[in-house]
Amino acid sequence: MPEIEAFRGLRYDLGHVGSLSDVVAPPYDVIGPDLQDELYKRHPANIIRLELNRAEPGDSSDSRYARAAQFLRNWRSEGVLASEPDPALYVYHQEFNHGGRQFTRRGFMARVRLERFGEGNIYPHEETMSGPKQDRLLLTTACKANLSQVFGLYPDPDERTQLLLERAIAGVPPREATDHLGVVHRLWPVSDVAVISAVSGQMTAKPIFIADGHHRYETACNYRDQVAAGGKLPPGHPANFVLMMCVGMSDEGMIVLPTHRLFRGLPSISSGQLAAKLGECFTTRIAGKGLDQAAAVWDEIEMEDDQGTLGLYTAADKTWTLATIAEHGRQRMAQVAAEHSPAWRELGVSLLHRLIIDTLLASPELPKPRYVHLVEEVVESLKADATGEFPLAALVMPATVAHVETISKLGERMPAKSTYFYPKLLSGLVINPLE
Repeated sequence: MPEIEAFRGLRYDLGHVGSLSDVVAPPYDVIGPDLQDELYKRHPANIIRLELNRAEPGDSSDSRYARAAQFLRNWRSEGVLASEPDPALYVYHQEFNHGGRQFTRRGFMARVRLERFGEGNIYPHEETMSGPKQDRLLLTTACKANLSQVFGLYPDPDERTQLLLERAIAGVPPREATDHLGVVHRLWPVSDVAVISAVSGQMTAKPIFIADGHHRYETACNYRDQVAAGGKLPPGHPANFVLMMCVGMSDEGMIVLPTHRLFRGLPSISSGQLAAKLGECFTTRIAGKGLDQAAAVWDEIEMEDDQGTLGLYTAADKTWTLATIAEHGRQRMAQVAAEHSPAWRELGVSLLHRLIIDTLLASPELPKPRYVHLVEEVVESLKADATGEFPLAALVMPATVAHVETISKLGERMPAKSTYFYPKLLSGLVINPLE
């Protein structure tokens, strides 16, 4: 069962850095070169220098990690980063706008005892790749710290666990930062031993589902095994734990955005040719001509709210096709994905990749598609595509929190980029030392 533990986190001393907004950053995996440069310029102690240290001329393979570790040592010795006086849980709120409404996502950060996936009550929902895990392991080994948190979901329908913490912070001013997207992040340490004990006791009986940070979680397990290889690891050693943000699955701020695809490597195809290839597996109809119809197509998909309906754009004739899975398609999917559960086979991203791309278009070895979250980004990418890099684009419904729970409990993992939990958690609010 998940074991929750308070810890003495490392936090920025605002007397040294001024504004917390200047030193925090999004997670490493959503930071492109332009944002990386912007964060470097924002403040000399921005967490980007640890989380995603940039390459410099003459670097060896491990220079970036060694530089990050040196920054961390310097900032600790200079007092830029200071340890919490007492072990604490960290209540974390994110206030943001989505669809014209204001939301607040509420959770808390803690150390969570590591369990290998499949061996306990912590469940993944997406596949991982070796490259990011190797990168994060080298960084963790150099810095001996969790620089950012894994995002975990747990069942808390009555918000009992979170309310324990909300009462503890009532009337207490938070640390506050605003990110580059305008999301407001607030943090409160809670060091009351009775509150910590109560939260820990409630969490012990609950499963945790990894929403985001699968690579970081598996890296934490690999780091623990690496440390343990040097001798027996005491149960209380920090390497047995990982920094995790825990959010109730019923929280009003649990917003899951779609991840649309722009496919590379396919031959040019018209809407007529696409419909012929989809055959009896899908019912198809032309939903519009031209990129200016993208928003209307997505509105129709969202209104239907059906995982089996996808919007497909063929660049050859600038046409949107609305494709809805038919009974013959469900039967074909059951054949080509027989190793998976019906719940997995019904996901829009599963139908798109396993049935349409891999099987009906016979293109299982395509390069990684471009992933975007807004319809406007799909349109912008296609407008800028002067060389025909993206012959096919797909608008696809996101998997839901309920899908995450169901499929995770079955021991399965969704295709990559099945979910995008918005907004992202900030790096730099609190660091978990592993020494």
